[in-house]
Amino acid sequence: MLPADSPYFFCGLPFRAHQVGRKLRWLLGRGDIRQLIHGVYVDPRVPDSPDLRAEALSLVVPAGAVIIGDAAAWLHGIGTTALGPEPTIRPRWTYDDRPSIEVRGLRVTSPAATAIELAQRLPRPFALSALDALLHTQVVTHDELQAAAPAYFAADSSSQAALLLRLADGRAASPGESWLRLRLFDAGFPRPELQVPVDRYRLDLGYPDHPVDGRRLGLEYDSDAWHSSNRQEIRDATRRTDLARIGWHIIPVRRTDLWGAYPALELTVGAFLCQNPKLPRRW
Repeated sequence: MLPADSPYFFCGLPFRAHQVGRKLRWLLGRGDIRQLIHGVYVDPRVPDSPDLRAEALSLVVPAGAVIIGDAAAWLHGIGTTALGPEPTIRPRWTYDDRPSIEVRGLRVTSPAATAIELAQRLPRPFALSALDALLHTQVVTHDELQAAAPAYFAADSSSQAALLLRLADGRAASPGESWLRLRLFDAGFPRPELQVPVDRYRLDLGYPDHPVDGRRLGLEYDSDAWHSSNRQEIRDATRRTDLARIGWHIIPVRRTDLWGAYPALELTVGAFLCQNPKLPRRW
């Protein structure tokens, strides 16, 4: 790695692969540079920012084009985890007429148009996490989505985008919470409340109005980044013990519980709520 006191690679500005030539793979392997978007790189010490994202896109998007899709959401401030399994954005653009705005000198589809087009195109879990993320960051509002929707589908549409717009909720604080909520929805469980306040805690998802034998059900998405160390696991165990004392049963959910065909999550939730889930899992 570059020492902290060495000059920033390319003065900290994003750059294209041809500017380093055959050194590219070597520099990536050493950690001296990182890929920002497909075909654009930057010094790893440069923090993410709206300006950096715009500078990176300006290197690959032709003049006069409108940025669309994942790249549009990324420019509007959404993280890549909410947009798909790949950590690197592949910029897309069009010269077609689209509802667009200017962001830092670039033409990009409006937040509402970006949200609805992603809801139409992305796989369902990422379509919902993208919608939730755009709402959570207040880039777009529910009213703006509803106003833009008639240009894409009828009011009684049963399309993926129409259904997910009804399910989207800006209170979801992470993509994992969005995916978990979609699992519960697909299984036919009641719609959970989000960010449920309980004593001095706040639960990701919960059923405060559906007590079973005096206990209520809460679900929490535990990401690897914040729930893996011994200290974090002890903190989580203490938290759940405290919640159990006041009548809450907590089901911790990891990323591996949300992806794949095995229905352990649905069966566990169904057992507590005394409800048979809809199976098989859809994704």
